[in-house]
Amino acid sequence: MRLIADNLACDRGGRRVFAGVRLSLESGAALVVTGPNGVGKSSLLRVLAGLVQPAEGRVAIEDGDREATPGEHCHYSGHLDALKPALSVAENLLFWRSFLSVPAAPASPGLAPCDPDTALERVGIGHVADLPAAYLSAGQRRRLALARLLVTARPVWLLDEPTAALDAASEETLTGLMRAHVKAGGMIVAATHQPLDLGPDPDLVATLHLEATI
Repeated sequence: MRLIADNLACDRGGRRVFAGVRLSLESGAALVVTGPNGVGKSSLLRVLAGLVQPAEGRVAIEDGDREATPGEHCHYSGHLDALKPALSVAENLLFWRSFLSVPAAPASPGLAPCDPDTALERVGIGHVADLPAAYLSAGQRRRLALARLLVTARPVWLLDEPTAALDAASEETLTGLMRAHVKAGGMIVAATHQPLDLGPDPDLVATLHLEATI
């Protein structure tokens, strides 16, 4: 499976944010998107996810699910945690599993989803499963949002500042999940200002640096 973006351009608020972006990412690889604030890192992820239409160019998935759009092959995790505060931690995860219940076929058996209880344990918040999400700390909310990645199998993870609000131990948990996803044949596009330790093989991690558009 391959994620392809060809000559992408994006306009936001009447301004050209970026143009001429090309990328090709195969199963089992990651792309780290870097650059200063305002150059379009978040917008690029939203275009790849199908949440924003490109002003130019196209996004495609090769050898994926023919019945699914490119965006339906993706999990998108942005700056907002997208949690319902009145629901418990477990109920929030069950909602997202149901909402995303028709995913694209995973790229490999290693990308099969896990059950909600296992997902919560893997992100380190199994002990608060029955607590309303409104009572979670910022780091716990972030970990709950990331647990969505594990309960529904989608081969492409689009992560916007994935380590935001996480302490050192939680960052290590997240990078471990990311390494496991890539090793299983998944793909990751992560926009970040922080270095990400995604494994010992540098050939599996590329960098795309965005510059300001004048």
